[in-house]
Amino acid sequence: MLGIDRRAARAVWTAALVLLLMGLVYLVRRTLFVFILAVLFAYLLSPLVDLLDRFLPTRTRTPALALAYVIILGVAVLAGIQIGSLVVEQAHRFAKDFPNMLQGWQAPSPDAPPWFNNAKADAIGKIRTAITERTTDLLSALPQAGLRFITVASDLIYVVVIPVLAFFFLKDGRAIRRHFLEMLDEGPRRTLLDDVLADINVLLAHYMRSLVVLSLAAFTTYGIFFSIMGVPYGVLLAALGGLLEFIPMLGPFTAGASIVLVAVISGSHVLTVLIFLLAYRMLQDYVLSPHLMERGVEIHPLLVLFGVFAGGEVAGIAGTLLSVPVLAMVRILYLRVRKARLHTGSSPLVDLTAETRVP
Repeated sequence: MLGIDRRAARAVWTAALVLLLMGLVYLVRRTLFVFILAVLFAYLLSPLVDLLDRFLPTRTRTPALALAYVIILGVAVLAGIQIGSLVVEQAHRFAKDFPNMLQGWQAPSPDAPPWFNNAKADAIGKIRTAITERTTDLLSALPQAGLRFITVASDLIYVVVIPVLAFFFLKDGRAIRRHFLEMLDEGPRRTLLDDVLADINVLLAHYMRSLVVLSLAAFTTYGIFFSIMGVPYGVLLAALGGLLEFIPMLGPFTAGASIVLVAVISGSHVLTVLIFLLAYRMLQDYVLSPHLMERGVEIHPLLVLFGVFAGGEVAGIAGTLLSVPVLAMVRILYLRVRKARLHTGSSPLVDLTAETRVP
């Protein structure tokens, strides 16, 4: 009657809802990140829970969940005692020996050309200056350490909250999915939502389990190689390489550069370590990672780099860690919506908004 196009009104309504949702996500971004970590932790535990659930004669998953948590806690304590103590000890030793290693490496090499010795002296000078500046900043910040400690201590509660939330996700995950589907009536839109949720479930399961396997593989391989070659601080460097596998592309590069730097300063098999890192990176990028990821995370490396940098600018470390799964989920949503639109001839997102709005 008023000359308002219905399709245009639906599109505007959809855009308004999307903007409102983005604003709400920004406001609760801290809480949302905690829940996302809990979901990812639940995906890590789900294979063990499913395995235990098959052997326990119970109608609910609660006993399997409880036993899985006991096993994970035991493994974490054992790993912390056996490996964590070595990492801490080598980290203290590295911090103590690092100035002496710099001084020894700064000495001119008699067989090297003058330009190389000059460049080496300049690089060591810059490293010493950076260390001095960081030490000065640390000392000047000590008066505020009490307030910062209170903030950090308040964040430690998430170490307990995340496993608790993961417990409920594992226990009631299927019911939560069913409630989401029941929001829509039977039809193409419910089928679309069901397909998207199924694809995201497969994606997150493969991605998180693959990351853990790749991290353990890097830690084990680095540790064995460094032990055989006698590289100093081998366990510390292996732990660094394993942890940084969780950061796409930039993490392994940073770990490799740090390992090479330590090898250069300590003078221990630099060329051999460099060849090993390059060979292992090719093995992991072209054999292990494609085999473990299988499907779902099919994203071009340029887009991954963009997501890592953009995620770091938007949400810091959290954005960097979540950049790849977020991009993969956006890709899944786009492909599913495009496929549904080609079959129906209309935008399912607009129809979905029209169906779920309050009259």
